[in-house]
Amino acid sequence: MSVKHVLGISGGKDSAALAIYMKDKHPELDVEYYSCDTGKELDETYELVEKLNSYLGKKIKEIVAVKPGEETPYETTFDHFLAEYGGYLPSSTARWCTKKLKLEPFETYIGEDPTISYVGIRGDEDREGYISKKQNVQSIFPFRKNIWSEDVIREVLNNRNISQLVVYYESISSNKETLQLASKPISLEFTLKQKLNTLLDIDIKLFNKVVFEYLKTTDYPIGKLDSFPLIDNDEIIVLADVYRILDDSGVGRPAYYNKKEYQVEIDGELKTGYYSRSRSGCFFCFYQQKIEWVWLYENHNALYLKAKEYEKEGYTWMEQETLEELSHPDRIKGIKKEHYTRTQRLSKKRKPTTWKDEIIEAEGMGCASCFI
Repeated sequence: MSVKHVLGISGGKDSAALAIYMKDKHPELDVEYYSCDTGKELDETYELVEKLNSYLGKKIKEIVAVKPGEETPYETTFDHFLAEYGGYLPSSTARWCTKKLKLEPFETYIGEDPTISYVGIRGDEDREGYISKKQNVQSIFPFRKNIWSEDVIREVLNNRNISQLVVYYESISSNKETLQLASKPISLEFTLKQKLNTLLDIDIKLFNKVVFEYLKTTDYPIGKLDSFPLIDNDEIIVLADVYRILDDSGVGRPAYYNKKEYQVEIDGELKTGYYSRSRSGCFFCFYQQKIEWVWLYENHNALYLKAKEYEKEGYTWMEQETLEELSHPDRIKGIKKEHYTRTQRLSKKRKPTTWKDEIIEAEGMGCASCFI
C-alpha cells in the first residue's frame, strides 16, 4: 500500500529547517510540502515560502479551508470563518482559528491515505505538538532524540508487550543490559519516561529498529513500509542547528526574527533594547507578547491598524487591553521599559544570554500547529 509523506510549512524557522533537512538528508523520500494559508500572514512568511519553493525544487502546496472568490465572498478564509462565528475573535480559550484554518484543512487534504507527517519540534523543546486523531496519520519528529509520538511509545513499551519487545531486541542485539532493561516492567518507581530515556541513552538506532519491527504488526502507516530511513537517525537538532541549517542553505531565517533596536528611557538615561517577533502565524496572533504587538505597531503599522479594526466591544485580541489602548505613546514606553528591564534581569541570571534565549522563552506558549 502506498504511504504518503507530508511536511507542513508554517512560515516559522523550525518547519522551514525541517523541510531543508529532509530534502538534504533523505532525498529518497517523496515528501509533499504543504502550507495552510490563512490569508493573514506577515509578508516575511510568504517570502520564506517562496525561497523554500526554490530550494526544495517543488512547489509547496497551498491548502485553504475555503477558496476566496470561489467558495466564499470574503477576502480571506479567516474573514469567512470570523463571519460564521458572528465576529467572535479567536483566543487562547477559543482557538477556532487553529481548528478551522489549520487542522481541518490538513485532515481533508490527507483524506484516508496512510500518511506520515513530519513535525519540526526540536530536540531542545519539551512538547509533543499536534497529533492527528485520524488513525491513518502518524507523526514523526526527526529533530528529536525520540522520533516517535507519545501514542507509539505508550503502545510499544506497554507492560503487556514486554515479551514481544524482548524478542525484537534479542533478534537485533545481544547486549545483556539492554535486554534486562527491555524486560523491566513500568511501575511507579520506573516510569514510562524513565524506561524510554534509558533505552534511548543506550542506543538510539537500536531502539528505533525495535519500534519499527513492532509497528509492522500494527496498522500504523510506518508499519506498511518495507524500510524507513529515519530509524537510523540519531541526530538531535536544537535551536542553533536550526539557524545553521537555514543559513547554510541560503534560504535564511524568516526576516521577522531579525532583532531591531528600540530606545527607552530608564531612570533618566536612554537605553537601547532589541525586539522581534518570536513566532510565525497570523499578524494578529493572540499569543503575541505585548512587546511583539509594539514591534508590529512600529514595523508593520498598516497590519497593526488592520488588527485593530477587528476589535469591537467585547471582542479584543488581548484580555483587559485593546490595541487602541496599547498604541498610546505612554503605554508603548511602559511596555518597552518592562521588556528592557526583564531582559537585563535575565541576562544577569543566565550567562551567556543570547537573543536566541528569549526566542526559546517566548515560543513556549502558543499553538504548535501554527508556529513550529
